[in-house]
Amino acid sequence: MDKELCIVHANCQGPPIIERLLACPQFEERYECKLFTNYEKEPVLDELIGHCSLFLYQHLGSAWGDLASENILKKLPESARHLCIPNMFFKGYWPLWSGKEGFNYRCLHLDEFIDMGLSPEETVLLFLRSDVERKFNLLELLNKTFEQERNKEKQTPIKYVELLIEHYRDEMLFNTVNHPNSRLINHAAKGILKHLGFDAPDDTVLESIGEPFPDFEQPINPRIGQFFGWDFAKPDIEFEIYGRKIGYARYVANYVAAREAGIADFIGYLQGEYIKI
Repeated sequence: MDKELCIVHANCQGPPIIERLLACPQFEERYECKLFTNYEKEPVLDELIGHCSLFLYQHLGSAWGDLASENILKKLPESARHLCIPNMFFKGYWPLWSGKEGFNYRCLHLDEFIDMGLSPEETVLLFLRSDVERKFNLLELLNKTFEQERNKEKQTPIKYVELLIEHYRDEMLFNTVNHPNSRLINHAAKGILKHLGFDAPDDTVLESIGEPFPDFEQPINPRIGQFFGWDFAKPDIEFEIYGRKIGYARYVANYVAAREAGIADFIGYLQGEYIKI
């Protein structure tokens, strides 16, 4: 018997969630999943929407036009089920992160030092010595990101913010602002399965899948880590950077070097042979 079509309209969290949903035999036997990546503005084909049995989506507002969730929902067959799933995001570890285009993993505070026009060496040194915990209200910024997530969470019956609040101090729950670790991805997948009426796989099965985004851990400023008391962000901690272990100071030096060279693709820069010794 042909499987029913499940359309997943999501960002980079979509693939690891799908992988975990398919670890449930009941779900895997019933559905074939087709992913449409929302941030790439990949069009969701009307022909497929017409055959959709289950639509899993991260909410997109009216600014997304044809890709807005409400517009796609209107096209679904009456018999199709639909469920808004979590779109998890957390700036708590990187409170000065900016999504401004032109450079990956942008840090507003570090950019301020780069814009001073100093030598790369002076820029790195002054930034690392900066009292970020005094210049910025880190607790207020942390509370703001929790508030933003609580507001987003209202769109989905799959709740995750309390889990984030419970564990963010003890383990690094995000590798980047939108790359949650296995605890959160597993939680989201189990919630989706439960809401759909399926039995979630055992935790051991989900844990065996591994981390969803293992290649890159965005380094955390150790002064911020010290302010909050995070053991995973101490000065001697090294982070996974595309096959290398790199400390925060070395990461900052590469950030400054890439900016000085006018390289916008910082991800590609870090993946290449340009890592400073």
